[in-house]
Amino acid sequence: MDNPFPSRRNLINAAQRYLLEPTEAQLERARSDPPRLTPQALQKDSMSRTRERILANLDDMYREAFERAKSSGDESQMASLDFAYRREQLYFEILLDVRDAIERR
Repeated sequence: MDNPFPSRRNLINAAQRYLLEPTEAQLERARSDPPRLTPQALQKDSMSRTRERILANLDDMYREAFERAKSSGDESQMASLDFAYRREQLYFEILLDVRDAIERR
């Protein structure tokens, strides 16, 4: 007996073609649009800032704020900044690991 509904694999393949393969109209529009973070852009453009530069900028920013809190004697602000710095550093390291993995693809 014929199944009136397409198989799940056919539906998945159609969705992938629709979502992942650009049409000619999309490619033409992309040439005239401002750059966006797309898979094609990630493949052709490498990220410009190094891991060390990003983490050094983060360190400088928090060190400056920490020194201001230290000079004013605000212990709670110093503790808050210390925690925020460690949290942001962890977030950036995760994002940089993701960026490095994408660049290797």
